[in-house]
Amino acid sequence: MNKLTATLKLLRPLNLITGAVAVYFTSLIVSPDIDVLLIVITTGVVVCYNAGANAYNDFVDYKIDKINQPNRPLSLGVISRDGAFYISVILFLIGSIISFQLNFEAKLISLGIALPLMILYSGFLKGQPLVGNIAVSLILGLTFIFSGAAFGHIKLMIVPSILAFGLTFIRELVKDIADIEGDKSAGLRTYPIVAGLSKSVHLVTLSSGLVGLGAFIPYFVDIYGIFYGILLIFGVEIPLGVVVVSLQNNPGKTSAIRGAKLLKFSTIVGLLAIYLGSIYDI
Repeated sequence: MNKLTATLKLLRPLNLITGAVAVYFTSLIVSPDIDVLLIVITTGVVVCYNAGANAYNDFVDYKIDKINQPNRPLSLGVISRDGAFYISVILFLIGSIISFQLNFEAKLISLGIALPLMILYSGFLKGQPLVGNIAVSLILGLTFIFSGAAFGHIKLMIVPSILAFGLTFIRELVKDIADIEGDKSAGLRTYPIVAGLSKSVHLVTLSSGLVGLGAFIPYFVDIYGIFYGILLIFGVEIPLGVVVVSLQNNPGKTSAIRGAKLLKFSTIVGLLAIYLGSIYDI
């Protein structure tokens, strides 16, 4: 693995693409006539902050990833810890500078809420039972609120942010189940470590049921159309069911890893469902 490939892997390009797509879909939901430069600036903030947070997370989790993620660039020694830290600082600075081109509400959300929360999550909150899960879920949900603020329509993004929060909370809990060995060795106190696998699977099941039912509310109250309902069933509801059944039958690392990957796919499909459901109101 060369330095360029390692740096790209450090920044998690799939996550960055997902964030960029979220901003773009937000612009289409708000209005197809939004200025292209405004979309580019908003996307730049989201991508830089997410990339910086990913690099900083690997910097903080160096010892844990030696066990949980042995193929990460820092674990392999291709990128040094100091290198990851400097990359994160540079990206956070670039994102912050870019955000000054946006309106007051967007600057407040990015500089006053999202950035501090990203730093606090990796440095202090990640290892706390459920608190860390809630924090990272809020960060993902804020992507939509921030984008809505930048485009002048926060209210339109409340439902997408809630759905993103719910799916992310479940995914992060499933990831904690997968990472229990490394997290325990690092002295973290994630929910699976504190409560055990059985209670963690029960919480995943309960959360999946609540998110699955709650996700249908926008369809039943005519906020989104039929395409939202169809994509929701195949891209969110069924994957949630698969994850729950898989964990109940085999509550271990293998099922959790597969479940986390499947839920990342569900987040993307959920975003597409919201977009299609909002523009095709039938």
